Parts: sequence; structure tokens; C-alpha cells
Amino acid sequence: MKRRIALLAVIGACALVPNAAAQAQQAKADAIPRFQAEPFWPKPLPGNMILGQVSGIAVDRQDNIWIIHRPASLLDDEKGAQKNPPETKCCTAAPPVLKFDADGNLLASWGGRGPGHGWVKNEHGLHVDRDGNVWVGGNNEGDQILQFAPDGKFIQQVGKDDGTKGSMSTTRLGRPAHMVTDDTANEIYVADGYGNRRIIVFDSKTGAYKRHWGAAGTRTPHDDKLPAYTPAAASQSSFNNPVHCVRLSNDGMVYVCDRTHNRIQVFRKDGSFVKEFKVEPQTLQNGAVWDLVLSEDPQQRFIFMADGANGQIVTLVRDDGKVLTQWGRHGRQPGQFKWVHNIAIDSKGNLYTAEVGFGRRAQKFRRME
Repeated sequence: MKRRIALLAVIGACALVPNAAAQAQQAKADAIPRFQAEPFWPKPLPGNMILGQVSGIAVDRQDNIWIIHRPASLLDDEKGAQKNPPETKCCTAAPPVLKFDADGNLLASWGGRGPGHGWVKNEHGLHVDRDGNVWVGGNNEGDQILQFAPDGKFIQQVGKDDGTKGSMSTTRLGRPAHMVTDDTANEIYVADGYGNRRIIVFDSKTGAYKRHWGAAGTRTPHDDKLPAYTPAAASQSSFNNPVHCVRLSNDGMVYVCDRTHNRIQVFRKDGSFVKEFKVEPQTLQNGAVWDLVLSEDPQQRFIFMADGANGQIVTLVRDDGKVLTQWGRHGRQPGQFKWVHNIAIDSKGNLYTAEVGFGRRAQKFRRME
């Protein structure tokens, strides 16, 4: 009898102790993510190719990494090999869109004007949807959004350069900065952007207009001149230019980068306003909130935000915007940034960044366990 009681006591005690594997998994989920730069990613481009300003970066469902850069931004001393006769060994501008594997090997490249379609004047945003189709945007006057198959075959243009103007147009995009697809609903959300001050939603299959809204959910965003941002001022009721990113969460929230107002605004998919987070509110030059991604865990507990003006990545709690870590600084060494412009995340939680200005590169940051 005593032996049986002792055995039951042991079993009861074991029931109170969490499974070791589950405990370790929970500890990992609760830990604040840490990252380490991979200094040799990506691998050198073949064929004497070189990148200009890298303005967009995205990860597809196979964890391939896509970037878009600006071939026209090459410096004069980087164009010698393209001249006739060649003046130097360097260099040839890479095609605008490039695809890499997780190890940094170049898998494919394409882009530019082709049969039956034009191209953007200034490459900006990039998104890869569930089917592997690649969406490209541009932020010069008249630029709209172009959709391509993974091999670069043109599919459609979303937005029409039809002469209409302003944040109430239902057809013309105003120098769009970024886009993301809701593949279940067949919708594409556009951060529109450098010319307009709104989020606009189209049918991703037909390009038909569906809805739009401004800051704090206003249905009539305006383009009137705004006062200069100051940290002490009350929160503006309008987005400022640029409206620089739009992202969707697993639980149906829409996250928007109001870059020069140093804030993230959160909406439901119908445009109703939920909340906002101020990040680095003292920032005046170029703004702090350039791009963001949500962590790869099912609950997406963290936001990783690219802060171009301050040269850093900021980790926030998604629920309340609490800042957990800030890492990186201005510089040209691995792990440092010059105008970190866009950010992407793969299924393992690794981060990828794109830099414009004189940064002109993509970097990989491995998630540390």
C-alpha cells in the first residue's frame, strides 16, 4: 500500500512539472529575439554585375529572398564598363529584380520595360504573393504598380496614370511606396504614398478599386499642406508623405508606416482605426518609421521596424508598442546601416534589410536561439 501511495505521489509530481520540450519551446517564444549579421550574404553577383540603391526586399513561401534595386542610381565611376569604348572594368548594372536563396546564391534576375508593358521610373516597393507572383511599385510621378509571374512575365498593372489627382482618386496612384496582398480575399493594399496620403485597396485579380482611407481611419483623406512635425505637437489627423509601408497580420490587422510622423497606425481591414504607436518621436530628419515586419510565430508577438533616419532596427511588442530592443547604428560595416529602407522576414525568423542612399546593399541577420 505504501509503495502504491509513493508511486502515485511521483506520478502526481510529474504531472505538475511541464514537459521539458514544451517548457523550452515556451522559453524560446518568450525570449526577446536576437540577431547576428551574416557578413558574406549575399554572395558576389556574377558577370561583373553591381547593385544600385536597394529599395525593396521580400521573402517568398520557399524562403527565397527577392530584392529590387535602382540601376539608374549607379555612380559615374561604376558605369565605366557600360560605356563605348569601356573606360574601366567596373561594372554592369544588375537587372532591377533579383532572386536569391537563403545562402545568398543568385537564382534569377529580370526586369525593365518589355513587350506589352512599361516599367516604373524609380523602383521602390516589392512584394511576393502566395502564388510567387512579384509586385513592383515606383515612387516617381506617374508610377503605378506592376504584377509579374515569378519568371518576369507581365500579368497586369494596378492603378492608371489617367490624369486624375489626389488622395480621393479611385484610379490613379500617387507615387506608391509599398504594397501587400491579402491572398485569401484577393485584395492588394497599397501605401499610397509619396504623392497621396492614404491606404487604398484594389481587387488583386482585376485591379478594380474597392476602398481607401486616411490616418485614424478618415474616409476623406486630404492633400492640404501640413504643419512641420514637432515631437510636442498633438498627433496629426492626416498621414504625412510618405505613407511608407503597409503590412497585414495573421489576425486581420493592417499596420501602416506614417514615416515622418514617427508612428505606426493599426486598422481593421475595413479601414476602421484601432490604435497607434509612436516610435522615436524626437526624430525630425526623414522620420523613423520606414518599414516593419511581424515575427514568424503564430501569434506574431513582435514587430521589427526599420528606422532609416536613426540607422537601426527596433523590436516592439505588437500588442502595445513597447520598445524592447534597438540595435544597429549608422555605418558601412556588416550590421550597420545607411538608410535602411525595407525589411523582410523568413519562416525561421531571420531578417533581411535593404538600403538606399549610399547604403546600396541587402543584408541578412540570422535569428539567434
